[in-house]
Amino acid sequence: MAGICKAIIIGNLGADPEMRYSAAGRPFTRFRVACNRVSTAPDGERREETEWFGVTAFGKTAEICSQYLHKGSRVYVEGRLSSRSWDAADGQKRFSLDITANDVQILDARQRDGEFDAASVDDASDLDAIPF
Repeated sequence: MAGICKAIIIGNLGADPEMRYSAAGRPFTRFRVACNRVSTAPDGERREETEWFGVTAFGKTAEICSQYLHKGSRVYVEGRLSSRSWDAADGQKRFSLDITANDVQILDARQRDGEFDAASVDDASDLDAIPF
C-alpha cells in the first residue's frame, strides 16, 4: 500500500517567483512562502513565529504562478513534500524540505499596476475565465 506525503500551507510570498525551464524545455517556477504562527508563552507574552517553505510548481501551474503571483501574494499551496541535500560553499552539508505543488490558489485581491489580479474576480460567473 502506498503512503501519503502531503502538505497544505497558506501564507505569503517572500519575493517574486522565478520561472525557469528544464533541459527538456519543461517550465518550472520556484517561490518561497512564509507561514506565520502566533502563540502565547506561559508568562502571557504573545509570540509570532515565521516558518519558510520552498515551493516548486511545474508545467501550466508554473506558468500561472509566474504570471499572477508576486511578492506579498497570499496563496494556498497543496502538494507533496520532497527533501534534498547538498554541500554548501562553506563545506557544510545542507538539507531542505520543500513542497512540489499540485495546486496553487491565489487568496488575495491585491491591486497591481492599476489592475486587479485574476484572483480578485468578485462575480462567480467570471470564475470560468480564471485559467486555473
